[in-house]
Amino acid sequence: MPDTSINLPIPAGDDSPTTHNGSVQLTRDQPANHVWSTLVAEVKAYVDAQGGGQGLFETPMDSVKIIRSFQEMMPHRMVYRPSLCIVLQGAKQILFGEDSVDYGAMQCLVVSMELPASGRIAKASATEPYLGITIDFDLAMMRDVIEQMETKPALDATPGPCVFVTQVDDTLGECILRLIRLTRRPDAVPILHPSVMREIYYWLLSGAHGGEMRKLVMPGTHIDRVAKAIQLLRLDFARTLRVEQLAALASMSPSSFHQHFKALTSMTPLQFQKQLRLLEARRLMATDAVNVADAAYQVGYESTSQFSREYSRMFGVPPKRSMMKLKTAPA
Repeated sequence: MPDTSINLPIPAGDDSPTTHNGSVQLTRDQPANHVWSTLVAEVKAYVDAQGGGQGLFETPMDSVKIIRSFQEMMPHRMVYRPSLCIVLQGAKQILFGEDSVDYGAMQCLVVSMELPASGRIAKASATEPYLGITIDFDLAMMRDVIEQMETKPALDATPGPCVFVTQVDDTLGECILRLIRLTRRPDAVPILHPSVMREIYYWLLSGAHGGEMRKLVMPGTHIDRVAKAIQLLRLDFARTLRVEQLAALASMSPSSFHQHFKALTSMTPLQFQKQLRLLEARRLMATDAVNVADAAYQVGYESTSQFSREYSRMFGVPPKRSMMKLKTAPA
């Protein structure tokens, strides 16, 4: 998922996947249903109305963003928030820790806690661009929906990665379609957006993964307790934090905390903190023109050489070369 809003023109020779009368042209890898085809048409119309091209497109709803890309993208590291990431066309791959998740058209990825991860657009072309929608979760609203449900989803006590992929059926797809149609009427967003989001939460919670969704907001679960430690890591990643401190915050023994942290994030707390530091260092160098030594120091490294080694290992190139690539890249 790109973290910039720079939009690029359609490559020369582009031929949008439509028929002569403007309807969406289906391919073998695309779902053949009315909700999908209407969603694709609505998203394409909105993007074109914003100037077209490719990139990350904001909407009148702060929590909703649209992505279009005409080419496959190399992995891009960032911190994912609790969110719903929907693919309408093309395919996406997310790598977090030692695990990877693939999903395609009319599938969605649910992320239940803040995670440093690497995402790449695995399938896209000028004729069949990648189209995706991301929706950030409002956990307070989701908690309120659960409290009003007569039959609450059963909690799954099995620890495991806090991401999963599920199908976007017609019921959920129609809710997402209503969200996209709200882009036509920004004046209606404050009134109608909350009700549509509540419906989305309801269908996710009452679906096959409802128990996993409920763990996002239930106090006292392993996700809730590990999330508190992650919040501290996010706020104070430059300071050396011992596992014992994080475990105490999560009200767990150090061994239990380490076990559940890795089960949920596919990383150790040290690996998690290291990725946060390196992501922030890249941001400092790319957007604030901070030099390598100062960036290393600001994110908690005492050795510039160690910082350079770990940066190269994570991003594939040394810090200086990485900054040159980022400054010359169009998006």
